[in-house]
Amino acid sequence: MNHFIRLFKEEEGQALTEYGLLVGLIAVACIAVIVAIGPELERLFRDILNALRGA
Repeated sequence: MNHFIRLFKEEEGQALTEYGLLVGLIAVACIAVIVAIGPELERLFRDILNALRGA
């Protein structure tokens, strides 16, 4: 019986799960930001390239 009580009180795996969720959330946020500003970045780099070419 004590084994089952200890099993439910154990919290070691919980921290790893929380870190996994945080990493996943950060990854989703980064992807969303990249998708949102992607066209603007492309335009910026194209302007820089054209300026370097002298166009």
